[in-house]
Amino acid sequence: MAAPRESLRRRKAGAGDPEPEASPGQGRDLKGRPARLRPGTFWLTRIVLLRALAFVYSVAFLVAFHQNKQLIGDRGLLPCRAYLQSVQRHFGGRVSWDALSYAPTVLWLLDWSHMDANLDALALLGLGISSFILVSGCANMVLMAALWVLYMSLVNVGQIWYSFGWESQLLETGFLGIFLCPLWTLSALPRGTPTSRVVVWGFRWLIFRIMLGAGLIKIRGDRCWRDLTCMDFHYETQPVPNPVAYFLHRSPWWFHRFETLSNHFLELVVPFFIFLGRRMCIVHGALQVVFQVVLIISGNLSFLNWLTIVPSLACFDDATLGGLFPLGPGRLKDQVLKIQEEEARGPRAPRTRGRVARGMVNLALGVLVAWLSIPVVLNLLSPRQVMNSSFNPLRIVNTYGAFGSISRERTEVILQGTASANASAPDAAWEDYEFKCKPGDLRRRPCLISPYHHRLDWLMWFAAFQTYEHNEWIIHLAGKLLANDAQALSLLARNPFEGRDPPRWVRGEHYRYKFSRPGGRHAAEGKWWIRRRFGPYFPPLNRQDLRGYFTSREWPYPEPE
Repeated sequence: MAAPRESLRRRKAGAGDPEPEASPGQGRDLKGRPARLRPGTFWLTRIVLLRALAFVYSVAFLVAFHQNKQLIGDRGLLPCRAYLQSVQRHFGGRVSWDALSYAPTVLWLLDWSHMDANLDALALLGLGISSFILVSGCANMVLMAALWVLYMSLVNVGQIWYSFGWESQLLETGFLGIFLCPLWTLSALPRGTPTSRVVVWGFRWLIFRIMLGAGLIKIRGDRCWRDLTCMDFHYETQPVPNPVAYFLHRSPWWFHRFETLSNHFLELVVPFFIFLGRRMCIVHGALQVVFQVVLIISGNLSFLNWLTIVPSLACFDDATLGGLFPLGPGRLKDQVLKIQEEEARGPRAPRTRGRVARGMVNLALGVLVAWLSIPVVLNLLSPRQVMNSSFNPLRIVNTYGAFGSISRERTEVILQGTASANASAPDAAWEDYEFKCKPGDLRRRPCLISPYHHRLDWLMWFAAFQTYEHNEWIIHLAGKLLANDAQALSLLARNPFEGRDPPRWVRGEHYRYKFSRPGGRHAAEGKWWIRRRFGPYFPPLNRQDLRGYFTSREWPYPEPE
């Protein structure tokens, strides 16, 4: 009876019943208030990192599955079998250690007579593994190592189609991702394997080098970055503009100066926040994520900016990311609260052989990254800095940079075909081929595809700065268009000869493209672009002209379909 009497006495005194105690493990502290995750642990950080990395991997493997056969397959524009054979010949005509180290890929071990099937198998396996990790949020070292090996196998035979800086960046990020995980266990919260601080700092070191390298290459490169005028041209001349870029290009001059100054601040100053304590590191991570989102909105830069967000996430610990996770019995956040409570309440678990081995592996990783970073740091300090280069064949630690120079004019190569028997006849009707995303038809709205990546469209942008002699694959493409090759045409958006006989002649024309002015005469006519012809990029070609060209390069001669 004592308890009811005490309760009655408290009510008469105006006091309510005492608040029931709640377990901290159920998300509340001893006063019944929502519990908060303590800083300094990275259980939730690991889940976010793995899912973000798996998302980028899944996009990369999806692109590979859709485009590899057309680009590097047996009937591709630059067949990887011919590339491997040339590497083999260079190193004595056999599969030697030198050949393997020059082009590390599992394709050396597979049957080259089924190269298209091999490429599809690598891409589909990578897509399946990355999709599982994306959905589940858990992985082990075996799965992450498999993703890294699969993508490295494609990059090292991809030739110019995989020559972009984000390919090496994905491999370096993926290599660090291997050490986020336990060896075998598949659990979102493997209690025996807390996230290594060595790996966390590996990601932070990566984002520091990415941003600082990008900032330094700009300051040392194009003068427009120093006089703050680069953004006057960037939106119009970037590889694959999107609709937002069309309107941003017409921003007032002061806004473009503000953009350039902000870029310098985010790439040259903010990276050092990482080393100034937890709060400044969080500020760095938040600023870089926002910066990358802005870049995603303003252009189609493949999965580069999505990938750059991944190491930025290592700046956030569980206390910072806790708000992204729901609280409730059995939920991930609740489990992390229990883990933190157990760690604060009891002595540390004894050091088992597994823990010792894990510590040695993490230590070896730190030493490896530090050793491989020496030439990268020297490159950052060098006035002759190079960007997007690797100093080791496995691309574990690389140097990065973007847009060290900005084009003032946009030039495009437009491929055209005609059914006329005489290519020189004044009445020859030339019809344009349309690509998936690069500018062509003046009335077609700029595409919005990020994080997807049309590799051929990007290489057409680079080819416009050079001659066709520097880009033999474009002549290979012309030969395939002369045969209405279905595989090659799958990379294009429109074939003007679809359902008809193939063209008798194909040529490349060089144009200068400019955005139309919003509200102006051309925009009123529905034109996003205006263009002016420079001249021929390559002369009219027919199939007979190309027979010897194809034979000398061991390319299969396309037959009309």
